Amino acid sequence: MIDRSYQKFKRNRRAMFSLRLFLIIFSAALCANFIANDKPLLIYFNNQFFFPQLSSLNSQNFGDIIPLKIDYNLPDFIDHIYESGGWIIRCPIPFSYNTIDFYHTAPFPNGPDARHLLGTDAAGHDVVAILLYGLRISILFGVLLCSLSAIIGILIGGLCGYFGGMVDIFGQRLLELWSSLPTLYILIILSSIAQPGFWMLLFIMTLVSWMSVVGVVRAEFFRVRSEDYVTCAQIMGAKHFYIALNHILPNALTATITLLPFLLSGAIVGLSSLDFLGFGLPVDYPSIGKLMLSAKQNLQAPWLSLSAFGVLTVILSLLVFTGEGLRDALDPRHN
Repeated sequence: MIDRSYQKFKRNRRAMFSLRLFLIIFSAALCANFIANDKPLLIYFNNQFFFPQLSSLNSQNFGDIIPLKIDYNLPDFIDHIYESGGWIIRCPIPFSYNTIDFYHTAPFPNGPDARHLLGTDAAGHDVVAILLYGLRISILFGVLLCSLSAIIGILIGGLCGYFGGMVDIFGQRLLELWSSLPTLYILIILSSIAQPGFWMLLFIMTLVSWMSVVGVVRAEFFRVRSEDYVTCAQIMGAKHFYIALNHILPNALTATITLLPFLLSGAIVGLSSLDFLGFGLPVDYPSIGKLMLSAKQNLQAPWLSLSAFGVLTVILSLLVFTGEGLRDALDPRHN
């Protein structure tokens, strides 16, 4: 079954290409520290090797008397290393998401050039670095949110669909009550008290995102529990937990897996929207939503909006195409 579904998914060229491209982008985002960072990868100085990203260094390590914080983009520091017979291996983009390019001659925000491929924002931060680090946080946030939502949704949907009756009625009333909670208002109230962090925001969004999973899981449990092999297992005295876990849950997981790419895309959009409105992650976090806010505040810098919306469009399109491929591959009606 799994092999046949994989072969069907593999034959869908658009879905396979989308999944591979998404994994490449996600891998690049995970390695953002080694792609976009103001700290070099390796410095050779005075017959010694230094790894600035793995150790805490100061100016004394490079010949100064007073230990000071090092600005690795300072031209004098770079000249000092090379004049002393050393060398530096820098990241492809020598700027982190919060690095201000003090040595750029043009005013900020500055358009794309050889130094900043997608330009800078109003604070002098490199746009490519913001996108890499922002994508990493957005995708990891979305993966955690989808995982927690799937666990809660499968648990509640499975209970409602397997037992039915009063359990299902109570579960549906709980779902209706929970879906009426004003999520944005809750975030506004919490933000007025204290800026929510990564985990607090994840917890709040999990409280409402699990509802999208309950419906399909509940329907799948309703359908499968009436099958003959489930009835035989009940007659033979198998426990409810064993039947649900071994005979019904695998079918429900199939329906849940097809939802995950769409849930992930919704989580990325939701986090970006909250950041754009100012109710998302703290200000020191890199964010695509904050880049969109910067684009709104600087209409004379179209590269900011094009970069932010372009990356979101590509990521969401890849996830939607992957989700459609999974849905067709796991659907027994498609050969």
